[in-house]
Amino acid sequence: MATGRTERPAHRGRGIPEATVARLPLYLRALSALSERGVPTVSSEELAAAAGVNSAKLRKDLSYLGSYGTRGVGYDVEYLVYQISRELGLTQDWPVAIVGIGNLGHALANYGGFASRGFRVAALLDADRAVTGQRIAGMVVRHMDDLEQIVRDDRVSIGVITTPAPAAQSVCDRLVAAGITSILNFAPTVLSVPEGVDVRKVDLSIELQILAFHEQRKSGTDSVAPRQLPPAAPGAAATPAGDRGGDLPEVMPA
Repeated sequence: MATGRTERPAHRGRGIPEATVARLPLYLRALSALSERGVPTVSSEELAAAAGVNSAKLRKDLSYLGSYGTRGVGYDVEYLVYQISRELGLTQDWPVAIVGIGNLGHALANYGGFASRGFRVAALLDADRAVTGQRIAGMVVRHMDDLEQIVRDDRVSIGVITTPAPAAQSVCDRLVAAGITSILNFAPTVLSVPEGVDVRKVDLSIELQILAFHEQRKSGTDSVAPRQLPPAAPGAAATPAGDRGGDLPEVMPA
C-alpha cells in the first residue's frame, strides 16, 4: 500500500460534516461484521440499528458519499465497505508511533486490530532507559532520542500519546516539531497544538463519569443532599442564603 503523511482526509475538500465523519467508523464496523457473515445487501433500517443511529441520519450521512442505495434492495455491503474505507483513508497504510510504553502503551502495542483497519505500528518509544530495548509484539522499544529519525525514516503519520499527563505536552511538541500533524491522546490532559494539527482525545475517566451520571439517574439517587458547610469562624458574617444559590449542592470543578 502507498504511504503519505502529507495527504489530508478527503472530507475536508468534499464538505462532509465532522459529525458525519465521526459516524462513518460506526457504519464501517457494522458493515464489516455483515461482510464477514456473507451478507450481500443491507437496508438502511438494518444498518442504522446495527450502528446505533436512526435510519434517516444514516441515509443523510451516506448521501455525502454519493451512496443512495437501491429502493427495495438496500445497500451493497462490499461496495459500501469500500466507499467508507476510501473516504476514511483506510485504503492505504498509515504508520503509527506509540509514545509511552506503560501498561496502556503495552496493551496498544499488542492490539491485533490495527493492521486490519489500515494502521501499522511502526515504532514504540519511551523516555525510560529501563524500558527501551524491551521487545513487545515483535518490536524493540526505542528511546525518545530516536523520535525524529523514526518519523523521517518510517514516514510516521500518526502519533499516539500514552504517557502520564505531566509529560504529554512535551511529547506532543516533539511529535509536531518532527512533522506529525495527527495525534491520538490518551493522557488525561488537554494538549495545545498549532493550527493544522489534529488531536483526538480518549479519556476513559470522563466516559466512566458520564456513565455514572446516567446510572445515578436510573437508580433514582440524583437528589443528593447539599454538603454541610463548616461553621463560620467566630465574628464572621453569615453568608446570605441567596448568595449560596439557595443552598444548592456544590459542584466539583471541571
